[in-house]
Amino acid sequence: MKIGLCQLRVEPEKEKNLEKAARMLKTAAEAGAEMAVLPEMFNCPYQQELFPVYAEEEGGETTSFLSRIAKEEGLWVVGGSIPERDGEKVYNTCFVYDPDGNRVARHRKLHLFDIDFPGKVTVTESATLTAGNEFTLFTAGTCRVGVGICYDLRFPEYARILSLRGAELLVIPAAFSQVTGPAHWEILLRTRAIDNQFYTAGVSSAPNRSFSYLAYGHSMLVDPWGEIKGALGEEEGVLVGTVDPGRLKEVRSVLPVLANRRTDLY
Repeated sequence: MKIGLCQLRVEPEKEKNLEKAARMLKTAAEAGAEMAVLPEMFNCPYQQELFPVYAEEEGGETTSFLSRIAKEEGLWVVGGSIPERDGEKVYNTCFVYDPDGNRVARHRKLHLFDIDFPGKVTVTESATLTAGNEFTLFTAGTCRVGVGICYDLRFPEYARILSLRGAELLVIPAAFSQVTGPAHWEILLRTRAIDNQFYTAGVSSAPNRSFSYLAYGHSMLVDPWGEIKGALGEEEGVLVGTVDPGRLKEVRSVLPVLANRRTDLY
C-alpha cells in the first residue's frame, strides 16, 4: 500500500487550511497513494485557547470536507486531527474515511500534552480539551492500521496493545515542538517501529514562523526494522512511501520478538 504524508503549514484561516489540504490530498492520490495522512490540528493554529473557537461537531465543515475529498480522490483519508466539539466537551480528534467517503474510525487523543519547559515551550491541552479513552484500529484493504495523535507516541503501552491487536502500521498525526522534535521525534518513531515490528508514519505540520508555537515538521515513514524510508524537512510537501507486507513478514520472521515474548512474566 502506498501512503502519502501531507506536511502542510497551518494558516490562521480555516478555509485556507482546507484548500491546502485538498491540494495535498489530490497530489498524494496523483502520485499513486491509496492512503493519505494530514497533521494534528491541520485546520487551526496549535494554540490551546483557540481550540474551542475552531471546534466543530462531527458533520461540520471539516469532517464533511474530509469525507468528500476521500470519495472524490478514491483515498483512505486519515484526517490528521481537529478540535471536535461534543456537547460541552472539546476533543483533539482524528477522523478516518474510506474511499467511498464513509467514516470508519475516530480517535480522540488519549494523552493530553501538558508540559512546561521554562523559557522554551509551555502547553496545557487539558485547559481546553478532554482526553479520549479508546484504542483505535481500522482495516484499509488488507492492512491493519492503528491511530495515535502526537503525545500518544510517547506511551509504549498504547503502541504495544495496538500491535498485539494486529496493527501493521501506526499513523501519528502530530505537531511536535521545535524543542521536543529535534530531541525525540525520530527516535520515538523508530523505537515504536522496532519494538512492535510495524511501520510508523509520523505526519507533522510545517512550522509557521508567525505563530507562537512552532511545529517541528520532519514527517517520516519508518519500516519495521527501524529504517527511515523517507522524510521531509521543515518545508511543506507530500511524501509518498510504501507499506510492504512482505517486509513486515520478513522482519517478524527473522526476529520473532512478538511471538517469543514471555507472557507468563507479566
